[in-house]
Amino acid sequence: MHLPIIYHPNYVAPLPEGHRFPMSKFSKLYELLLKDGVAQAEQFHTPQLPPQDLIELVHTPDYVRAYCEGTLDAKAQRRIGLPWSPALVNRTCVAVGGTILTAQMALAQGLACNTAGGTHHAFPSYGSGFCIFNDLAIASRVLQKLGLVQKILIVDLDVHQGDGTAFIFGDDASVFTFSMHCEVNFPGTKQHSDLDIPLPVGMDDDAYLQTLAKYLPDLLSHVQPDLIFYDAGVDPHICDRLGKLALTDTGLFRREMQVLTTCVSAGYPVACVIGGGYADDMQSLVWRHSLLHRAASEVYRQYRL
Repeated sequence: MHLPIIYHPNYVAPLPEGHRFPMSKFSKLYELLLKDGVAQAEQFHTPQLPPQDLIELVHTPDYVRAYCEGTLDAKAQRRIGLPWSPALVNRTCVAVGGTILTAQMALAQGLACNTAGGTHHAFPSYGSGFCIFNDLAIASRVLQKLGLVQKILIVDLDVHQGDGTAFIFGDDASVFTFSMHCEVNFPGTKQHSDLDIPLPVGMDDDAYLQTLAKYLPDLLSHVQPDLIFYDAGVDPHICDRLGKLALTDTGLFRREMQVLTTCVSAGYPVACVIGGGYADDMQSLVWRHSLLHRAASEVYRQYRL
């Protein structure tokens, strides 16, 4: 058995020339994983478009309809930061389907990775910060609705606070939200996760990994989740345009190994999404995102999941 990886060619939708969201990273990540032999073609699983009623487990019907039909007002569009198109609607929904499938496969096989996902700034009635629908929240609700899990832990290590996710589950004891993020960074107004660890600007590998080690094992024994969602954003990297932390490639790989080993060795299934990453050099960015799948492949083999 090999690590299940989720990918769809529609993870990429056209954006205007020069747009700062690195849309092509999703297909380039898929190509790199194959080229470097991190994964074989048969390891990839193709998600389906989720029915609209599943998206509405988290988002208001008015918002879902307005976004899908392209009638969202200009101000709401600006807040998202991505110009509307039918292709982007399809991409958004397919990526949500990808995280749902990743979660299902993680439950079945102990560990699974999406090649997209982590849209944690999306709120029930609006999108924000390149996030339209909150895939982590929707997948959590879908799995609970199917009776596959009761208790969920979301480990969000994107450099930006998972504010949408924190808000959605603010009054819900069945989903525990943990966000370790740069304190002085987007979003300007933070929400309350169940556990927020704000980090100082410029924090390096060792300090970051020590901080993570201080909280994660205790969190697992405290929450004892049926499933963990791991948002492995690579924007804490020192070269990230929107990051403000100082992790290296090695630090990111150590982080992925630390999270996955800690969770998997304790017997918890983990569904991984790639989260944010913004760099001028696309090749370096895609390499950073691939560290998650490299680490996951190693952990999957090690524990013979």
